[in-house]
Amino acid sequence: MSLSDYVTTFGQHMQKQHGKRIHKIAINAGFTCPNRDGSKGIGGCTFCNNASFNPAEKKTLSISSQICAGEKVISKRTGAKTYLAYFQAYTNTYAEVDELARQYEQALAHKNICGLSIGTRPDCVPDEVLDLLSHYKQQGHDVWLELGLQSAHDDSLKAVNRGHGFAEYANAIKAAHQYSLPVCTHLILGMPGENFMHMEESLRRVIELGVEGIKLHPMHIVKGTQLAKQWKQGLYKPLSMGDYINIAATLIEQTPEDIIYHRVTGTAQNELLLAPNWCSKKWIVINGIEDELKRRHSYQGKFSLDNLSRQEMH
Repeated sequence: MSLSDYVTTFGQHMQKQHGKRIHKIAINAGFTCPNRDGSKGIGGCTFCNNASFNPAEKKTLSISSQICAGEKVISKRTGAKTYLAYFQAYTNTYAEVDELARQYEQALAHKNICGLSIGTRPDCVPDEVLDLLSHYKQQGHDVWLELGLQSAHDDSLKAVNRGHGFAEYANAIKAAHQYSLPVCTHLILGMPGENFMHMEESLRRVIELGVEGIKLHPMHIVKGTQLAKQWKQGLYKPLSMGDYINIAATLIEQTPEDIIYHRVTGTAQNELLLAPNWCSKKWIVINGIEDELKRRHSYQGKFSLDNLSRQEMH
């Protein structure tokens, strides 16, 4: 058994769609963020040190070199030969559209790249960018827009200096759907000041807007962030691994089965991670979520609103 026996995973979805393994290769294209350069704010989100998931040396390499390096690692580990170029670091729609096209097309020119996954903020997706991404989709490429929402609660977003609210996210996902672009929404479990009811409500609100994909991340504390200072002062306590596994399993149960889970946990580099230490143990967490769903005799969608409504009809 594996997680995909209980959850609609991204790997499972791509295997069914293409008949082969397809993985994402993370790319750092050297973009910045409006919450760092003064457009929306400075300093970025209180939890953000981008180096925790995107080494600085990456941006000194060309996009082609990053893809080749990623291929070597992933193909050896999984046997995959086809990939999506995942523009991950910072805000990957935050530039003039001609510059974005230049960067994206460098990736698409690689023979083993079948599409793009573009990570960005909900307040940085103007129509001309959506039109560009739609153009690639119409050419036959797989295209995903990944929106970092983190929480559907404006108070929580303000507390981490996010620089946008839920309204911007709602507008962004509606606009993306007008261009027939699928959206993967990032949610952080364990945001400062939030309890399970906040996390459950965030999930419900993004599902109501018709999201196609979800990524779950635990809030982790890395060096060089405002959150690290708050943690050291005793002002923030992260989730335990057991609590994270239980919450993630419960949210998965409430998610309609046709929504694709691109990720159910996240990790940080050991040299930057301060807490919780289990955030460096991705597979232990993934296996824990699988085991918890198995223990509950449960699966994605078992308690979704759609599923419960169908059960009530019978």
